Amino acid sequence: MEFDLMAILPLAVILAGTGCIAGVLAGLLGVGGGIIVVPVLFTMLGFIDIDMAVRMHLAVGTSLASIVLTSFVSARAHHKRSAVDVALLKSWGVWIFAGSIAGVLIANAISGGALTTVFGVVALAVALYMALTPPDFRLRDRLPSGIAGWASGFSIGGLSAMMGIGGGTLCVPYFNAFGFPVHRAVGTAAAIGLIIATPAAIGFIVTGWGIPALPQASLGHVNLLGLALIAPFTTLFAPFGVKLAHLLSPKLLKRAFAFFLFVTAIKMLVL
Repeated sequence: MEFDLMAILPLAVILAGTGCIAGVLAGLLGVGGGIIVVPVLFTMLGFIDIDMAVRMHLAVGTSLASIVLTSFVSARAHHKRSAVDVALLKSWGVWIFAGSIAGVLIANAISGGALTTVFGVVALAVALYMALTPPDFRLRDRLPSGIAGWASGFSIGGLSAMMGIGGGTLCVPYFNAFGFPVHRAVGTAAAIGLIIATPAAIGFIVTGWGIPALPQASLGHVNLLGLALIAPFTTLFAPFGVKLAHLLSPKLLKRAFAFFLFVTAIKMLVL
């Protein structure tokens, strides 16, 4: 297939810039970058007339593939600062993993429009929660344990896989509501993003394999061109976000998180 270099150059620049922004946000907020990557990819795929039936699934799958690298770099940087709760990962890990697989199966069974709505509604709900609750808001002083804790991990894994995001979008406000320090919540969420994205990315490759409406250079619902343009920049810029996160106050970090979620949610719901 021949490519018109001048036609593809603006798209390449936009995707590379998206990767830079997503990388900083991944380290800053523990969100894996997907909260930015998914809507931008969805919009860009529309510009090149990708079928609406596969557009959102392709954006989600490609985002998850990029998150594998981003979350690894971000989690490693946070771990060096002792901001990752390893005990929690051991307790919740298998349930997050299982939820991620379930999320892929559900996403494969619903339409692209329904998947876009899920993204927008969940992101808007979390944004409003983060914006409207006071800084010291707590449901209780520790995370649920036993079945309640496992169900939380499963739900976070499932919804995150369906949205193409790292665990931070849901984990950070959830952890804060149960007394987790915000910096530790962000660091642990980055590690959870790796547990979610790895099986989910593989799942989107498998469920999208052989679909004729997908663009060239796609492995199932993962587009290699988008991945090649985004992943290196998210990986490179994630450590800068980590450094910034540890310089900001928890209150400011929470407001920044809510702002980005709100803007993204509205964008997806009005598409």
